[in-house]
Amino acid sequence: MNTLQLSDICLSFGDRDLLRDVSFTMNSTTRAAMAGGNGEGKSTLLKIACRQITSDSGTISMTRDLDLCYLPQSDIVLGENTVYEEIEKAFDKYKRLMDQKTKLETQLEKTPESKSLLNEIHELQERLDNCDYYLRSTTISVIAKGLGFKESDMSRKCSEFSGGYQMRIALSRTLASNPDILLLDEPTNYLDIDARIWLKNFISQFSGGVMLVCHDRFFLDETVNEVYELCNSRLTRYKGNYTAYEKQRQEDIERLEAAYLKQQAEIQHKEAFIEKFRYKATKSRQVQSRIKMLEKLEPVFVPTHLKKLSFTFPAPPHSPNDMVIIEGLHKNFGDHVIYDDFNLIVNKGERLAVTGQNGTGKSTLLRMIAQVDSQYQGTLRLGPGVTIGYFAQDNETYLTLTNTIEEEIAQCATTSQLPTLRNILGNFLFSGDDIFKKVSVLSGGERSRLALLKILLKPASLLILDEPTNHLDINSQDMLLDAIRRYEGTLIFVSHDASFISKLATKILYLSDEQPELFAGNYEYFQWKLEQKEAYHKERKASSFQDEATTATQLPDYKEANRLRNQRQKLQNEAKTLLEEAERINSQINELDQLIALPENYSNSAKISKLVDSKASLEETKARKEDRWLEITEELESQKNEEIR
Repeated sequence: MNTLQLSDICLSFGDRDLLRDVSFTMNSTTRAAMAGGNGEGKSTLLKIACRQITSDSGTISMTRDLDLCYLPQSDIVLGENTVYEEIEKAFDKYKRLMDQKTKLETQLEKTPESKSLLNEIHELQERLDNCDYYLRSTTISVIAKGLGFKESDMSRKCSEFSGGYQMRIALSRTLASNPDILLLDEPTNYLDIDARIWLKNFISQFSGGVMLVCHDRFFLDETVNEVYELCNSRLTRYKGNYTAYEKQRQEDIERLEAAYLKQQAEIQHKEAFIEKFRYKATKSRQVQSRIKMLEKLEPVFVPTHLKKLSFTFPAPPHSPNDMVIIEGLHKNFGDHVIYDDFNLIVNKGERLAVTGQNGTGKSTLLRMIAQVDSQYQGTLRLGPGVTIGYFAQDNETYLTLTNTIEEEIAQCATTSQLPTLRNILGNFLFSGDDIFKKVSVLSGGERSRLALLKILLKPASLLILDEPTNHLDINSQDMLLDAIRRYEGTLIFVSHDASFISKLATKILYLSDEQPELFAGNYEYFQWKLEQKEAYHKERKASSFQDEATTATQLPDYKEANRLRNQRQKLQNEAKTLLEEAERINSQINELDQLIALPENYSNSAKISKLVDSKASLEETKARKEDRWLEITEELESQKNEEIR
């Protein structure tokens, strides 16, 4: 069995020991998660395991021919390859086997009697037969589709996609490589709920070993059977899934806290004795003895990142029963219709989760309800007196960069919150001297957490949160979840985190390429209904296909030919219109680029922001039209090939 073993790994940064005597072993049966607070060294340890980082001491050993594959959580930028070409790189190792086999076959032609060459060729052929090289097109298609790519995406260049989708491409390539061991750092980032479910099923059926760093509790519960926790530079192994780990860890915390209190009482008792008798000659030996005991005392450490955090929302203002009323809503981006005759009522106290596939209008709906986007037809109104707290994914752009973290939060805190401001900041992972950092030096994730906290501190009867858990670790997610459960107002939120939705939502609005569907129930009920619907559609599709096949054999040839001709003409006209519209939009984008580049606009941040948003919207519309044009082109080519046959 192929194995990876790390023994006594140590690593320090300055005077801080990040890893001390860390050891673990993985093989093809391993299903493990790496847990721990932010900055404990989880990602660093994975990089050491795949030799991207060198430790100060310790050893890494692996069996010969071990195939190890690592996916980082960010900072992947892909080039000009198409999506298909990039994922196909996973099969380069098999191409090398093919090249090696071809080279040996050439040598065999010169020395046909060589048994050693024959044996080598036979061994290489066996390895190729046992891998998916000859089925790579199918493998690539299945994985890419599971992670949310359309057929038309496969021929697009990777550089055309956003950073999130480039990470999906990299994940697709990693999974397609089918290694002995997978090391995945935050693989669910940038995945919608459908893609997360697909990845969960893939990992559950994967034949090799897996080590995951992930902040999705539901995902971990379904995929791992052991958890390694990094805490205070040490690694501890726990058997069971993530929920079992948390239960065991809580018992450890309670035991440590009791030991800590006992030790503190002992220290206070000894210090009191020392202080009382320090200057009495008759007690000097007892005093010195207690001083030495204190010096040798090994302090009990209680991990702060596992302590119970708390946060309480300010009481919401009085609100009516009907908080949000939507009737006959229509919203489109160019030719792409997002909502058509959409109706929804959100009542007081409800917690509505909005989830579904990427690009189906989840954030758009929240922007319209928050009255940030008014470009729609139909009725959308709030109940009288409703006050909104809105957190958008790009909310960090509204922070004051010259403020410190403490100053930024103090501006929106109530009088009653000011005394506990530092505790509140600590719950959102801003502790110690961090609170004196300027907002300008914070990372994107830190700015997002700060923006979320600002929203939560303000009294509001309706909270609208777009991906609020994106930059929070599991402990901070639990704190937010606990606070929202005690929040007395109404909540509408977008999330792809199944665990977060499951523990919070009273209703679920599911968005897909079809009509929006509202499910009155929890996440488990929603999942069950989706599974029932999918099974029903599969059955109907199979039945419909059979009926169409029977009917098609009875149609006169001239009717079918006429239908195909009309369909082809319609597609050709649509393709021509799409190209013209794409060219028109491209001209508008060029005009915006010229405006953005004008020096007089540099100092007007509001105007620049508006111009950039307009450009992004146009580019999105252009991409959709080009995607549709590619689909039509492929369909016309397919029809042409059918006619030739």
